Amino acid sequence: MANRKIVATKLRANDLILCSSNENLMAKEENSGKILPESRTDKKYNEARRTFLKQSSLLTALALAPPAVVKAAEAGLDEKVADQFEKVPLSLEINGELKKLSVEPRTTLLDLLREQLDLTGTKKGCDYGQCGACTVHADGQRINSCLSLTVMQEGKKITTIEGLATGDELHPMQAAFIEYDGFQCGYCTPGQIMSGVACIREGHANSESEIREYMSGNICRCGAYPNIIKAITAVKKGGKKV
Repeated sequence: MANRKIVATKLRANDLILCSSNENLMAKEENSGKILPESRTDKKYNEARRTFLKQSSLLTALALAPPAVVKAAEAGLDEKVADQFEKVPLSLEINGELKKLSVEPRTTLLDLLREQLDLTGTKKGCDYGQCGACTVHADGQRINSCLSLTVMQEGKKITTIEGLATGDELHPMQAAFIEYDGFQCGYCTPGQIMSGVACIREGHANSESEIREYMSGNICRCGAYPNIIKAITAVKKGGKKV
């Protein structure tokens, strides 16, 4: 017992000496405006301590969790249940076909069309509503589908580029774009065509300058604007129903 007391006393004395020397060192560093880098030993100790705490917490959680919960997590049932709670039901008429869907509130109309319904004609360009590549019609009005939440379109009639043609017969605007070569790479073309149709329906295709103004939300990086204007003008003058 006496030896233990002596050892304990020495250890406490050493601790006091170390603490005192560390405090003096820190005071000197503070006065000089410098901070010593953490020693390698301290860094290794801190990393080992953090690892131990993480592992012990995880093991404790697993030990306390009921077996049924653990099995459900392994089978991915927790994610499936969460998906069902997070999704909301809604119905849309897309290209003349009624769709009853279940979607997350954050899902955009563009992602619904492309990822869930495989209607990939509508393109994802900037995803900020600045390029017009994602243009579709909602109840006859053109909208940027990348900025439109699907849940906000409940009960509406959505028309995409796939819904313009009647069977094998192209829509007049589609035929005009081919005739007047209103595209190059073709990536922006679906959005251009959808906006061109809306431009005529809205009564904003009475002159070249007016068409330019009301088609300004659709960007063509290939620079096919002159031919796009020719195609829209031809459809307008053709008098066919758009």
